[in-house]
Order: sequence, then structure tokens, then C-alpha cells
Amino acid sequence: MAFKIYFIILSIATLALCISAEYNSVNFSYIGPNGPDKWGNLSPNYAACSNGKIQSPVNLASTDIVLNNGLKSLDRNYVPTNATLVNNQINIGVHFEGKVGDININGKNYSLKQLHWHVPAEHWAHGRRHEAELHLVHLTEDNTGIAVIAALYNLGDPDPIISKIEDNLNGLYFQNREGIKNGKIALGTFDVEELNKRIHRYYRYVGSLTTPPCTEGVIWNIIGKVRTLSKEQLKLLKAPLGLEFQHNARPLQPLNGRKIEKYYCHHNKRQGTKTSSTKYH
Repeated sequence: MAFKIYFIILSIATLALCISAEYNSVNFSYIGPNGPDKWGNLSPNYAACSNGKIQSPVNLASTDIVLNNGLKSLDRNYVPTNATLVNNQINIGVHFEGKVGDININGKNYSLKQLHWHVPAEHWAHGRRHEAELHLVHLTEDNTGIAVIAALYNLGDPDPIISKIEDNLNGLYFQNREGIKNGKIALGTFDVEELNKRIHRYYRYVGSLTTPPCTEGVIWNIIGKVRTLSKEQLKLLKAPLGLEFQHNARPLQPLNGRKIEKYYCHHNKRQGTKTSSTKYH
């Protein structure tokens, strides 16, 4: 049993939590008879989708948020590396081929392996659903630990990361029209330096993958500052996908007693000090 569990996790890690042989053999979707409420019945490996007690996504409600002064800043130093834009069939993502950078959580390093988008957002903020959500997926060296940095989007100015791949997203759309459902487009050296900006506020809890097999133990870190993307970019993230995946957000899951920890660091330039606040925004 232990080997089977590690094999599942390793498969997820190796293929960046997006595609596996299991995905190709079990047709889960976001609508119809194989929708989210049926995921747990589609395969024995998906049992956590219906039986799990610490599932994701969740609503970031002020009543469930607690300030944790022991949380550390999410320092990142992502560097350019070769990458590929991939139609994962369930979402659109960028897979990195080289070393991008790490985050450190509780003394353990997690390396960035891929990023992908969900439309609309999966996590809610104080009862509100945003237009989209970015997931930066990090793995430990042995591929058994998963940490995700998530960012929510409102409609507004174009997102600089998506702006770099707009033509390529159109390319995936035309590949899909030609019957290539899992298209790939080489991006060459891809720079995500824009994602190195200091995070002054984030929310952390332990949950799960938001797609089958809904593996638990994922450390979620949702950035407090909301990003923006344009209406055209929102369309581009959906266009290459099949109709059953164009609304690829899993419904909210119960917290089951979990608390969401908040990190908040305010730097006072005048005095050079840092202060904390419990105000939710």
C-alpha cells in the first residue's frame, strides 16, 4: 500500500500534477456525470476526492483566519530557464525544464516545477470568487512534498506573465482545433522574474490537490495581493481547452476545523521597522 501511495505521488510530481496515465484512462471533468461530485467514484486512487478531510480549495473567510507571527516570508529568487507551454487538457500550464528556484517552508526546500491557471479562481476570498487563479507548483527533492503558491486575479490591466505567451496560447488553440488535445509549444528561455516581488501578505493552510487524485498534505500559500488580467487573456486561457474543462475550478471544500494562518509584514520606511496586523483585506 505504501508503495502504491508513493507511486501515485511520484507520478503526479514527475508529470507536474497535470497529466498522468490515470488522467488518460479515467475521463474526469468539471461538468456532467464525471464532474467533481463524482470524482471519488471514478477510480480507487481518487477516493480522497470524496473521503478526504483536508481538501482544497477553501474560502478564505475572516472568521477562519488567524495571525501567525511565526510564519516566515516567502522569499523567492526565480531565474530564467527553458520552458514549454502545455495544454494539460484540464488546464493550461508552463513546465520548466531546468532549475528555476526554491521556496523554504519549515526548513524544507521546495523547487518550482510548473505553473498553471484555473478559470474562474478555485479559492474564494471572504465569500467572493475572483476571475482566475495562478498556481505555482513546488516539489521537494524527493518529489513527495508539495507546496503551492497561489495568486488570485481580477479583470484589469494585462498580466505580464500571460502577455509573454499570448501568441503561443493562440497556437495551442489552433492545435486543439486540429485535434491535438495535449499540444505543446517550446517557449525557449522563460523569465518569471516578475514573480520575485516581495509578498507582504499571504494565507497558509494544509489541503490537497484540487484535481484527482486529490492527494492531501499540500501546503497552500495564497498571496494577499490580487493580480489583474485582461478579458482577452482570460479568453486565451480557456480557448485551447475542451468545453468540459473551460470552467476548471473545483467547488469549495469544507475546512473541517482547519484554521487558515495569515502572514502579514508591513515595513515602515520612516522607522525601518516591521509591524503586523490582523486586518483582513
